[in-house]
Amino acid sequence: MHDLVILGTGGNCLDIVDAVEDLKAGPEPGRFRVRGFLDDNPATHGTRICGLPVLGPLAMAATLTDCLFVNGIGSPRNFWKKPAIIAATAVPRDRFATVIHPSACVSRFAEIGPGSVLLQHVTVNARAKIGAHVIVLPGVVISHDDQIGDYTCIASAACLAGDVKVGEACYLGSHCSINGGVTLGAHTLVGMGAVVLRDTPERSVMVGNPARVLRSTY
Repeated sequence: MHDLVILGTGGNCLDIVDAVEDLKAGPEPGRFRVRGFLDDNPATHGTRICGLPVLGPLAMAATLTDCLFVNGIGSPRNFWKKPAIIAATAVPRDRFATVIHPSACVSRFAEIGPGSVLLQHVTVNARAKIGAHVIVLPGVVISHDDQIGDYTCIASAACLAGDVKVGEACYLGSHCSINGGVTLGAHTLVGMGAVVLRDTPERSVMVGNPARVLRSTY
C-alpha cells in the first residue's frame, strides 16, 4: 500500500479522500492510504481536514520522497494555472497516482494518464484517451474515441459525445454537453449546462444553448 499526499484542500480534494476510502472498503485491498494534504494557504497548516493533517505548503512535496501524489487543485477561477502549479512541486511524473473510484465504468480499451482521478459513476468508453492530471467528477460520460487533454477538469454530469477532442487545461462545467466530433481549444471554459455544437478557439468561455463565445478566459 502506498502513502498518498493530496495537493490542495478544496472540495475536489475531499472527494479524492472519499474515493480512496471507498477503494479500501472494496472487495480487493486498496492501493493507497492518504497521509495528508499540502496547501499554500498558511492558515490551513497544522489543521486537520476530514481527520487528515495539512502537512505544509506545496513546496514540501519535493521533500516527501516516500509517497505518491495526486492533484485536487483546479476550479473555474484558476483551471488554466494547473500545469504551472504541478510543475512547481518538482515531483516526477511517475510519482503521481491514478485514482479510479470503484463505481466508475472504464472500458478495457480506454487509456488513463498518470495523476488522473475518476470519481463516482464516471463512464469512459472504448478507445477514449484521458491525459495526465485530469479530474473527472461524478456522473460524467466520456464516449468512444474522445481525447481529453492533460490538466483538464470535467465537472459533474457533463456528457461528451464520440470523437470529441478537449485541449490542455480546459474546464467543462456541470451538465454541459459536447457534440460529437467537436474540438475544444486549450484553456477553454465551458459553462454549466452549455451545449457546444462547434469547435471552439483557445482560451474561450462558452455559454448557452447553442453555446457561443462570451469572452476570453484570461
